[in-house]
Amino acid sequence: MDPSGHHPFRSAKAREQFLARYDSRAADWPVASESRRVDTSLGQAFVRVSGPADAPPLVLLHGAGGSSLQWAANVEAFARHFRVHAVDMLYDNGRSVYARPATSPGELTAWLDELFDGLGLAGGIHLVGLSYGGWLASQYALRSPQRLQKLVLLAPVFTVLPLSLGWIARAVLCLIPLRWFTRRFMLWLLADLAQKGEEGHRAALEWAEDSFVAMRSFKPRRLVNPTILRDDELAGLKMPTLFLVGENEKIYSAQSAVARIQRVAPRIETEIVPGAGHDLTLVQAARVNDKIVGFLRQP
Repeated sequence: MDPSGHHPFRSAKAREQFLARYDSRAADWPVASESRRVDTSLGQAFVRVSGPADAPPLVLLHGAGGSSLQWAANVEAFARHFRVHAVDMLYDNGRSVYARPATSPGELTAWLDELFDGLGLAGGIHLVGLSYGGWLASQYALRSPQRLQKLVLLAPVFTVLPLSLGWIARAVLCLIPLRWFTRRFMLWLLADLAQKGEEGHRAALEWAEDSFVAMRSFKPRRLVNPTILRDDELAGLKMPTLFLVGENEKIYSAQSAVARIQRVAPRIETEIVPGAGHDLTLVQAARVNDKIVGFLRQP
């Protein structure tokens, strides 16, 4: 913690404003939960835990620019069958606080080992990752397969294919500190949700506002650059693995991503979710929830 008492925020006022919005959004978490804080060598992790204490462990890793609250549309379905641990990633927009930067995938996966130890999760873990969280989940699966039961990758950034030029061009504009650019980017990225009537459009705008408030509140942080898995790495994922991607995905071609997986790692189960893009866990929540729960509960 820095001497001013507001690390990793830009100021005490920024911290107050962000956490007020975060806590307001957290009030809509649809199931009972408890908060856990786990001290690690990289910082203190905040984890939102839901579901029966004696159920199999399920860990959720959210996408870049978000927090555990990205799973609000999914946790109720998951918590019926699993002890769900929704993590606020250290270098992102939640209640976790980093002590020092991570510089490599290995440091991040070692951090996950520390986190799982702190949560008392020795093994048999079901690991689900969305976007950047999906990339990190794949890295962990390669390094510590003995701790995982099953793996679910939801439109993981890089991992299978590089980012599209369209995504890069639009994302860079979000660095301009004007709300309009963030809204424009999020309405494009979450197009299927935004076009799903008034309620969907309002939800997409809420996610856009979350992103804008966070960018204005936190000090600049740098994520470890995600990477594309080699053919032998994809084929080397030892545990049962599910890959889901929306048909209208903007970060890369869903069809090309699935084609590569089917070619080099046919053991990985794949599905293209209709009527969805990078918002697949939101706009097609019921379908995605059912698919994930069915996959994880399958013997």
